[in-house]
Amino acid sequence: MQQNRKRLTVEQARQRVLRYCAYQERCHQEVKNKLYELGLNASDTDEMLSYLITEGFLNEERFAKLFAGGKFRIKHWGRIKIVHALESKGISKKCIQIGLKEIEEADYHLTLENLITERIAQGETEDRFVLRNKVAQSLIQKGFEPELVWKTLKARLPG
Repeated sequence: MQQNRKRLTVEQARQRVLRYCAYQERCHQEVKNKLYELGLNASDTDEMLSYLITEGFLNEERFAKLFAGGKFRIKHWGRIKIVHALESKGISKKCIQIGLKEIEEADYHLTLENLITERIAQGETEDRFVLRNKVAQSLIQKGFEPELVWKTLKARLPG
């Protein structure tokens, strides 16, 4: 943040943050950081956050649902990675659980199956055990549960 930057009035900051929240769903921490960046002090920031929550611009539950669903459908993240990302944004455990309900169990397994198929097709090694290990590691890194990955993978590439 630049020190010589002009501070905004509370009303100017309100207009900016309303546009910021209207553009895409935001979590409380992102908005709080934005308000500090705009030059508001702690009490004005808290007051603004309260206003945004009561007016429906901020909703952690809604954010968690959209975040979890989007990261799963678009980036094919597993539940573990989604949970860690939401925790890092300061989302409550209750809201995280609600957000994870956006991921249908059948879709989750189908996505895992499709990712395994893709990774196997990309595999250049002849050794089945090396390939299976590489595929498993890549999917575990994407946040899928290790037990589920190995169970699904062993059914596809029996040892």
